[in-house]
Amino acid sequence: MKIKNLKLNESTSIPVLGLGTWRLLGDKCVQTVSQALEIGYRHFDTAQHYNNQTEIGQAIKSSGLNRKDLFLTSKVWMTNLQREAVFSSLEQTLTQLQTDYLDLYLIHWPNPRVPVVETLEAMKELKQKGKIKAIGVSNFTIDLLKEALASRVEITNNQVEFHPSLNQKSLKDFCDQQNIIITAYSPLGQGDDLKLRLIKQLASKYKKSEAQIILNWLMSKNMVAIPKTADPEHLKDNFASLTWELKSEDIKKIDRIEDDNRLIDPGFIDFS
Repeated sequence: MKIKNLKLNESTSIPVLGLGTWRLLGDKCVQTVSQALEIGYRHFDTAQHYNNQTEIGQAIKSSGLNRKDLFLTSKVWMTNLQREAVFSSLEQTLTQLQTDYLDLYLIHWPNPRVPVVETLEAMKELKQKGKIKAIGVSNFTIDLLKEALASRVEITNNQVEFHPSLNQKSLKDFCDQQNIIITAYSPLGQGDDLKLRLIKQLASKYKKSEAQIILNWLMSKNMVAIPKTADPEHLKDNFASLTWELKSEDIKKIDRIEDDNRLIDPGFIDFS
């Protein structure tokens, strides 16, 4: 199956569906990534802080797939945002993933103690050297994005919590204006949104799973979704969301869900 891609920059496009790997560890991580590769997943999202990059690299190596057919995202942790720490963090990530480059490198969380321009300039150097193909951020609000964009470094992705009960419309509109693709983590609301009445109604109407309804909704909005699961059947079901499309009137119904069910809030960012 050919997976739809969204253009990040002149040389790089990102698959609209990937596998999130937060909390996937050890042998379970190797097994899950291997199963995902067999199903057809080619986009994998990890981070320095997840402590699973070695396992992901092992699974990819064992698959025998060409590196150019894969899309790998990783993130530098908030305590490693100084210039030299960014360089050393990336080298560690590349070694663990057994690759020469990343397709996308993100600032995992903002750190007010390190000027964002310092981090982004370091990433720009890495991009110029061919070690990363695209630069992005994660968990950035509109105000934080404005500060980052003032660096004039090309930022092409913002990975944030986004699901029907946390539809960050203003952030999405701003990112669209700036040609920044949003990647939705916790796209199913960590299971909460599967229980929403409208989602259940639409699942019945389309004869699809609740997860497919939500993932299809996100991808219809030209967003990337990275659901995490270690269940082989859920891996297959999530991947099947690529094979059909919601009708526009049903997309609008989900758009109208009014809620503010933020699940990830470390307390040091003003999300208001």
